[in-house]
Amino acid sequence: MVKTYTDQSIKVDAVSKSFGSLKAVKNLSFEIGKGEIVGFLGTNGAGKTTTMKLITSFYTPDQGSVIINGLDNSIHDIETRKSIGYLPENNPLYEDLLVSEYLNFIADLRGISKGDRKNNLESTINQTGLEDVFYRPISELSKGYHQRVGLAGAILHQPSILILDEPTEGLDPNQRLSMRELIKSLGTERTVLITTHVMQEVENTCERVIVINKGELVADKPVDQMLQITPGLRRVYVEIEGREIETGLSTLNSVDSVERLDPIDNRKRYMVNLSGNQDPRPEIFNLCVSKNWTLWELHEERMRLEDVFHNLTGSQT
Repeated sequence: MVKTYTDQSIKVDAVSKSFGSLKAVKNLSFEIGKGEIVGFLGTNGAGKTTTMKLITSFYTPDQGSVIINGLDNSIHDIETRKSIGYLPENNPLYEDLLVSEYLNFIADLRGISKGDRKNNLESTINQTGLEDVFYRPISELSKGYHQRVGLAGAILHQPSILILDEPTEGLDPNQRLSMRELIKSLGTERTVLITTHVMQEVENTCERVIVINKGELVADKPVDQMLQITPGLRRVYVEIEGREIETGLSTLNSVDSVERLDPIDNRKRYMVNLSGNQDPRPEIFNLCVSKNWTLWELHEERMRLEDVFHNLTGSQT
C-alpha cells in the first residue's frame, strides 16, 4: 500500500545523491504545500540542479524519497512526471516553428487528446499572453516572448506543479515585471518552485524561501522571516549634532556596535549595528532628547534578501 501525503505537492524526505566521491545532496528534507510559490536558492554547486532533477525523476535518490502529490516518484515515475511542468534555464525551443506549431508538437509529445487539446491550448495561450504571436515564427520573438512560449509548453498539459529555472534570466526590467506577474497568476492554481540568482525576484514573487548550501538545507522560512534570521545584519543610520554620541549610542541594549561615518558639516554620522530584533529607533530618539542632541536623520536600512543569502552561504561578491 502506497503512503500518501495529501497536504503536500512536493515532499523531499532525507534525500541524498552522490556522483562518485561528490556528495551533491546530503540528507535533504523539505515540504512544499499545494498552491505555494517557493524560491529555491543556493550558490553555484550547492545542489539546486541535482535536487530539481531528483524532483522531476531525472535522477533517483541514493537514499530517501521524493513524494509528488502523495506518490513516491521512484515507484510511480510516469504518473508523477505528468504532474510537473518544467521550464529549464536555457529554454530550448524549435526556432523554425511557429508558436502554434510548437505548442501542438508539445501536445503530441504529452499525448494530449484532441478533445482536451483545444481547451488546453486556449487556456494556455490566454494565461501566458501569446494571443498576438500565436502564428508567428519563434525566431522572430523577443526574449520575453521566448520565455512565455517555454512557459506555455510547460503548462500545456495542466500540471499541478511548475518548476522554473531562472525564468527571468536575460529579460529587461519591463519584461521581468511582466514575467513576475505572470508567475504570480500561475501560482494561484498550482504549486510553483523557482530557482534564481535574482534575489529581488524572490522577494517580489515568492511566499517562502528554501536555501541550500553544499547540498544541505540551511534555511526554510517565509520571505519576511528570512529578513530577520540574521539580526547582526540589521542597521540603523543616524545623523546627530552633540557630544559623546558614540559612547551614548553604545549604551543601548539593542545596539551591538557603532560605526563612525564621515561627518557632514558639524553633524556626526553613524551606522548602528543591532544585536537583536528590537527596533532601537525610539530609544535613540529618547536618548537624543535626554542628551540635548540635535537629531537630523534616523532610519533603518532595509534588509535585503541578498545580504541574508550571502550570510547563510558564505558567498563572496
